[in-house]
Amino acid sequence: MRNKYYKRSKISEAHFRHIIKCFALDLTATETSELSSVSLRSVTVIFDKLRKKIAYWCVQETPFDGIIEVDESYFGPRRIPGKRGRGASGKTIVFGVFKRQGKVYTEIVPDARKKTLQAIIRGKVALESVIHSDGWRGYNGLVDVGYDKHYRVHHGQDEFVRGTSHINGIESFWSFAKRRLAQFNGIPTRSFYLHLKETEFRFNHRNDNLYHTMLKRLRKDPL
Repeated sequence: MRNKYYKRSKISEAHFRHIIKCFALDLTATETSELSSVSLRSVTVIFDKLRKKIAYWCVQETPFDGIIEVDESYFGPRRIPGKRGRGASGKTIVFGVFKRQGKVYTEIVPDARKKTLQAIIRGKVALESVIHSDGWRGYNGLVDVGYDKHYRVHHGQDEFVRGTSHINGIESFWSFAKRRLAQFNGIPTRSFYLHLKETEFRFNHRNDNLYHTMLKRLRKDPL
């Protein structure tokens, strides 16, 4: 029983396509098991493998060029009173690169310091790009390393848009990601990365038929 989407699998293609359809609809493993008549254990294994494959696909999408927005966001427990934004503790820091009218790339980072953020930008954004950011000091010095067009809006001064300079695109992704991940009522640290990359993939294909997109990808790069 050959399954061209899933190597060495005992699950038929028909059942596997059903699982992919449920995954594309963002159903849980339990719901998918009930609808596909495949054991919950098998569905859970497939979902985990799909997320790992998606994470790999996402990394292949970069580097980006064109008009780029960069920003960081903080994921985790509710805000501790008195601590917010970049000073919040107990949060997972995620850095994002967004190509306007295009895709987003995310990466978990240990901090939001200049050295950390600049290293990712240099690896993921082409030098000829136009970069937009907020006024955070972590973005200082981009011109010095070859990014001649770097524009900023200063949120601390209540400036959010200045002409074509803004980071509304990446902020839209943060809103999308936090709404989607909230449905899991807490994600273990060990699996947060895979859920983050799945969310990134869903956002990047928000205007596509995700079921068809995944089947097409899996034909070329099976589990």
